[in-house]
Amino acid sequence: MRWQGHRESDNVEDRRASGGRMGGLPIGGRGIGIGTIVIALLGGWIFGINPLTILGILGGGSPTAIESGPAQRPPADDMEAKFISTVLADTEDVWTAVFQQAGATYRVPRLVLFRGATGTACGQGQSAMGPFYCPADEKVYIDLSFYETLKSRLGAPGDFAQAYVVAHEVGHHVQKIMGLTQKVDEMRQRVSQAQGNALSVRLELQADCFAGLWTHHSQRGKGWLEQGDIEEALNAAAQIGDDTLQRRSQGQVVPESFTHGTSAQRKAWFQRGLQGGSIAQCNTFEAQSP
Repeated sequence: MRWQGHRESDNVEDRRASGGRMGGLPIGGRGIGIGTIVIALLGGWIFGINPLTILGILGGGSPTAIESGPAQRPPADDMEAKFISTVLADTEDVWTAVFQQAGATYRVPRLVLFRGATGTACGQGQSAMGPFYCPADEKVYIDLSFYETLKSRLGAPGDFAQAYVVAHEVGHHVQKIMGLTQKVDEMRQRVSQAQGNALSVRLELQADCFAGLWTHHSQRGKGWLEQGDIEEALNAAAQIGDDTLQRRSQGQVVPESFTHGTSAQRKAWFQRGLQGGSIAQCNTFEAQSP
């Protein structure tokens, strides 16, 4: 991916110097033990609906904001941060244009770099959760050490695999702007857990499709992808499919517990957005089968 030399976003906050604080989530009448945390992380720790929300629900309370220090820009010589800033800038350009074509206005998110733990409007974010989007403050949170996990533990190396991570989380921001996040959350409260999981799958697959949509327009505008880049994103999508993660972690697959979609589904919806390049192509909620 030939990313150097392109515009960097001004919407990146660097909290890594603060190291984060390990405060707890509000947990109502119950404590959150390691078993509950494992359930939450398995359910949503990679590219998913905010695991902080899952922890809050399982703990019987509502996540609240934790104060953080003043926002700082990343160091000018930090290449990892420059890469993230460049990818974020391109998502801003692409989604602004897509929204304008639809007669709407895109509201850009902020992206927070942190280390260890950090406060969010959704509760306490921690590195073990992987990247996530908090709709309450419209920020994407990433501990860059996740990319080493993506490469060495999940078998998904490459700079465009990393770009896919950002594009997927920004896809959740697009859903927030479109009102889809709130609608799905409201629907989840009225259905069974299995039905709620199925709704989560459709939300996640749409974010994958939106990542593909961004790739479509980004490549047309910049032509910065190289041979093998698309394959890196597809491999990342495959490695974090529910079936693949469950098979790796517990040796068996439990389809009714899926919250993100299978490896095949995640790849398919990314490709659909990549090929179609339109929001209409990403309507996972009306698809007969995701």
